[in-house]
Amino acid sequence: MPQRQLVGTKIREQRMERRMKQADLADRVGISASYLNLIEHNRRRIAGKLLSDIAQALDVDPALLTERTKNAIIDQLHALAAAVPEAKAEVARVDDFASRFPGWSALIVALQRQVDHAEGRVETLLDRLAHDPQLATSLHEVISVATSIRSTASILVNDDQLDGEWLRRFHSNIHKDSLRMAEASRTLVTFLETPDADVSVLSPQEEVDNWLEQVRFVLPELEHADTIEPPAGIRTPAAKALLAEFSDAYRQDAVALPMDTFASAAVEADYDPVTLANRFSKPLDLILRRLAGLPLGQGHPEFGLLICDAAGAILRLKPIDGFAPNRASALCPLWPVFAALSQPNVPLRPIVSMPGDQALRFQCYAVAVPVGDVTYGQPARHHATMVVRATSEAEGDGLPVGPTCRICPRADCTARREPSILG
Repeated sequence: MPQRQLVGTKIREQRMERRMKQADLADRVGISASYLNLIEHNRRRIAGKLLSDIAQALDVDPALLTERTKNAIIDQLHALAAAVPEAKAEVARVDDFASRFPGWSALIVALQRQVDHAEGRVETLLDRLAHDPQLATSLHEVISVATSIRSTASILVNDDQLDGEWLRRFHSNIHKDSLRMAEASRTLVTFLETPDADVSVLSPQEEVDNWLEQVRFVLPELEHADTIEPPAGIRTPAAKALLAEFSDAYRQDAVALPMDTFASAAVEADYDPVTLANRFSKPLDLILRRLAGLPLGQGHPEFGLLICDAAGAILRLKPIDGFAPNRASALCPLWPVFAALSQPNVPLRPIVSMPGDQALRFQCYAVAVPVGDVTYGQPARHHATMVVRATSEAEGDGLPVGPTCRICPRADCTARREPSILG
């Protein structure tokens, strides 16, 4: 069953569990009871602020009403089917499969992550074997010590006329070389062995992304503190370094524009980024990042966030329901974040429309700005920032965009890079 049919049903179920009258819930969120009745019977699409208000009135997480986790699994199953086309997976029935067998779906996705992680580790190890100078030094040390021990042992075996003094020297040399061999071997094993074997098979970026998604990218502690302690889910040194980098950037934004001040102004400005940038005399990309950090449960709509460089590589990502790009796959080139790169410092605000029966629509705001120091004779580097907000506005069809070409059903797209597995 499509998601838009499920949201209203879930709202009705949650309301009835609380023995709340339809009129009472409608009054709390400021809509008519007849309109709420249409929503609950899946005859009106709902998202953004109204969805957040209803979730707050029902005292539930908005994700519980939107099946956010299921959508993420469906996207990953689509990506897996695209990666293994010879399996001939029935992609047209993936939504039904994920709904009927959520546990098996999650298991398949988890196993594929383990395979991807293992393949990545093998590639990294092969690269280290071929190019790492530390490994070459360790191997050379082991070979040199083994050669030295073999030469000394050969003399002792083949020459039985050695006097006591020479014997002591050779024995001392073998002892010293054996100690060197032991140390070199320990160094080599430490270098090659997999650290933290009990750690979940996630890349450092996945560790950070998973934790940030759990907290919904809202970090109130960083609004008033310089750093945060790495949570239990952040275990590897690389992941801790990535989290520290994210925390530093978040803290700089918090100092430049405190959330307490920004949140109330955002409500007054109806969350319009240009209005807020002019009010605070702050860069537009800072305003977009602050919108993505608005605390949930206070009536604010939820904003997704994507920051990329000029090559299209995703630098920061905050997914929301219906907008969950995969870092490993090339995103649809029609998203406004890429158009912004060709128009630095020009704010863009198109409404985009996703393909399929759900026809989700998002209000997008995007801008590209130069980053780093300016140098004579060198082109400026640019980062593009985009926030997306679910909308039900029906003005026009919206700019048609998609996820990635391999799982996009739009047959007439002029920006298609490769055939879709959806036929």
